[in-house]
Amino acid sequence: MSATEPFQRAHAAALRFLSYRPRSEAEVRTRLRRTFDALLVECVIENLKEQALVDDASFARQWRESRESLRPRSAWAIRRELMAKGVDTALADQATRDVDDGESAYQAALNPARKLDGADLPTFRRRVWGYLKRLGFSDSVSRNTIDRLWEEVGPGGRP
Repeated sequence: MSATEPFQRAHAAALRFLSYRPRSEAEVRTRLRRTFDALLVECVIENLKEQALVDDASFARQWRESRESLRPRSAWAIRRELMAKGVDTALADQATRDVDDGESAYQAALNPARKLDGADLPTFRRRVWGYLKRLGFSDSVSRNTIDRLWEEVGPGGRP
């Protein structure tokens, strides 16, 4: 079926979609089903998998690495994002297994904490706490991160 004109159109559409950033198999499938029939979409997906252009395990690792370096989140939040993108639960768990929530929380909150330079401890604690909670960090990780940041960035520490 790979020589047919509809297959070529669907394959080209998938490649265009993948050219912006890596995608999960479910994202590609959902996008292609807007325009093409299900049987054709499955053929294209299989072809992309054979070419290693669609690989959920690789996508999950890349997503985690991107989150860790650019926009830190908790392992729980990254896992939730991956599952929302259609990645299997087992693959999402495997990809986030070694995420260090403590270090991610610190990296995520460092910049906002620096902006609270003149804040008193209750204000600092409340604002950083809310920020970390929105990123999916647990209470204990948030508490430890706030204490660490207050020592480093607070009135007694150095920015």
